[in-house]
Amino acid sequence: MAAAPHPSGLPGSVLLAGGGTAGHVSPLLALAEHLREQRPDIRIRVLGTAEGLESRLVPERGLELVVVPKVPMPRRPSVVAARFPQLLAVAVNVATRAIRENDAEVVVGFGGYVATPAYLAARRTRTPIVVHEQNARAGIANRLGARLTRHVGVTFASTDLRGGTRVGMPLRREIADLDRPARRPEAIEHFGLEPDRPTLLVTGGSLGAQRLNEAFAGAAADLTAAGIQVLHLTGAGKEVVPPEDTPGAARYVVRAYTDRMDLAYAAADLVVGRAGANTVCELTAVGLPAIYVPLPIGNGEQRLNAADVVAAGGGRLVEDALVTPDWVRSAVVPLLLDREATTDMARRAAAMGERHGDARLADLVRAAVR
Repeated sequence: MAAAPHPSGLPGSVLLAGGGTAGHVSPLLALAEHLREQRPDIRIRVLGTAEGLESRLVPERGLELVVVPKVPMPRRPSVVAARFPQLLAVAVNVATRAIRENDAEVVVGFGGYVATPAYLAARRTRTPIVVHEQNARAGIANRLGARLTRHVGVTFASTDLRGGTRVGMPLRREIADLDRPARRPEAIEHFGLEPDRPTLLVTGGSLGAQRLNEAFAGAAADLTAAGIQVLHLTGAGKEVVPPEDTPGAARYVVRAYTDRMDLAYAAADLVVGRAGANTVCELTAVGLPAIYVPLPIGNGEQRLNAADVVAAGGGRLVEDALVTPDWVRSAVVPLLLDREATTDMARRAAAMGERHGDARLADLVRAAVR
């Protein structure tokens, strides 16, 4: 006799597959947190690589990591390309064992190196598949996964992926629940800022962005002289030297990184940063106006990630090559000092935000196991 369905509608066991970058790991962990809140007895295994962020972050969250070989999709003939079928077969076998040993009732893939073997193992074991695509332009693995299931969630409405339903990005709870005005006093104190100054947050993500670092370091004295205080997250090993304190000038705070991005957002009135999917979704969820500087390499997905919020007036977009100290002086300073403009941008950004991507993706998991 089959066991009665759990009141949450969620399965008893899932395999989550994704890793390599924060873009894949962060939504995976956000979904895992939501699933455990809704069904505390759920068994979750995570399929990932030994090299990616998941090797540290997944165990830190109390989740079991199953390591699979990293199998990059070959793009041109090479020795690695010749070994691809063998490496993929090994990875699929590892994923198959992970499904069977945990009696996984559904596989949820987030793209990246580990998603392809996970999808193929799920097809082999006839396990339902759920796909989540973070970027506006879908990757190869998720394009494959979308052909194997009708349960496909996308972050952006503009994403062209077979069967895609917009669910938004599963976000960390401290971001999704952030009340910026209420947390601003705590944030100002945490970073050693002043409560009455307009505040600029500059961030290139965990790895930093050299272009942003050089441009804002070059205009640092102009920013502080204009009364703008800056929280500049440079990336580890890429710290810049802040300007010397002068009477009446605002503060310029440099940090390599922070593990309190919720407070960084609460302190900020405007953000200048890259346009990774997580960044765009976090900023719109908390209603922060931003100037997005898409990474000038790759397949152009960062430009597409920011397209909807820019079109809605909640952000602006500038080419990486145009970001110079002169641009900071002529474009960033006037915008941040225009309270009416930034308030309007904040409202428009918030209208594009989605704070419940984790719950909406969990709905796809429920649907897949019915």
